[in-house]
Amino acid sequence: MESQLTGVIEVAVTRFKAGATEELLDNVVQEYPIALVYNGISHAVMMATPLDLKAFAIGFSLSEGIIANLSELYDLEIHTDALGVQIEMNIASRAFMALKQQRRALVGRTGCGLCGIESLQQFQFNLEKIAHPAPKSWLDQIPNALQQLQAQQPISALTGGAHAAAWVENGIIIATFEDVGRHNALDKLLGYLTLQQQDVRKGFVVMTSRASYELIRKCAVFNISLLATISAPTSMAIGMAQQAGLTLASFCRESGFVCYN
Repeated sequence: MESQLTGVIEVAVTRFKAGATEELLDNVVQEYPIALVYNGISHAVMMATPLDLKAFAIGFSLSEGIIANLSELYDLEIHTDALGVQIEMNIASRAFMALKQQRRALVGRTGCGLCGIESLQQFQFNLEKIAHPAPKSWLDQIPNALQQLQAQQPISALTGGAHAAAWVENGIIIATFEDVGRHNALDKLLGYLTLQQQDVRKGFVVMTSRASYELIRKCAVFNISLLATISAPTSMAIGMAQQAGLTLASFCRESGFVCYN
């Protein structure tokens, strides 16, 4: 399935420039509906770039608290048809019972935030403190990581329409995942870290997006102690980072950044 979906498609366009027009083909990032199904019940439909879907499903399941660890995921199958992609997962009875109690029907859009919740009470997050604070030396590694990041974004290079989430250890990017949605890109990275049994105490996350609350929450759930973003943070992201004890660096450029916590 993933070999047929490259993350990029070609479309015919008309380009207007300096009073002239040109007919040509342009590259556009793919955006597909991805249904996440647990024990036969559809939980969410996310709009995402249809690559690295196993990592995406695992990262989503863990970062959203649907399963507590990988041992609660018994099976995962990916199916595609004309309507989109369906990821069917069998999870432990404990996890499924908890999911049914708090199940919400949502459609995750590209800028998904609070899709599907019904009341303000559902929006209360009690984040536990991250067990290991980020060493200050990691801040010095951010500019070097940014220099590496651009070369590791093939979809964005072709389309200009994808976000990237990268894992950095000792100033070197170990893995990068792209998606039309910033939270999807992070879920793919989190799924990869889980599958590789990566020690999250050894590194941090760099992202090509703004720092929004859901990115902070997902990193905190994984005990990731530093998030660096190229664009601005939101007020809620800063507050949640302070609550979790997560170091947040934004407006990251090769020449510097702003540290908010």
